[in-house]
Amino acid sequence: MSINNLPRDVVCAGMRTSKPERFSGLTLIELIVTVAIVGILSSMAIPMYAQYIEKARIIRAVSDITNISKSIQVYNLDNNMYPQSLAEVGSGAFKDPWGTQYQYLNIQTMGKFGKPRKDRFIHPINSDYDLYSMGKDGKSQPALTAHASKDDVIRANDGAYIGLVSKF
Repeated sequence: MSINNLPRDVVCAGMRTSKPERFSGLTLIELIVTVAIVGILSSMAIPMYAQYIEKARIIRAVSDITNISKSIQVYNLDNNMYPQSLAEVGSGAFKDPWGTQYQYLNIQTMGKFGKPRKDRFIHPINSDYDLYSMGKDGKSQPALTAHASKDDVIRANDGAYIGLVSKF
């Protein structure tokens, strides 16, 4: 019987080849390319994630200022005056998303020590009280045009606007 007459699987099983066995796995080039792709994807994803986190903090600060404003309005209805501090409405130790306390100024009773927030025309942005977060940098100036105030989250136009100074 010749080899040509045998089934193919019998011929292959009985014959040994002189080729060395190949190991399955990744070569160094494939591993480097994979690491490079992961690096490129993460370098794009990390800044996008940081922007997402910052937007979430701003939204939380807007929500907090809205809620504190409601507490101040309730206090005003009950007492016919605005509180002297946030502690009087139970928000004295309340911190913004960046870890600093919310700033409050009763404009009607501020005296010579307080400075109300002012727009680019040097007009006060509120007639009743100022309430704001100093933002990511934790710095602020009374004038909204100051560089330190650009990231602040403010209450303006007597509560008609609550949001970033840069969008006011």
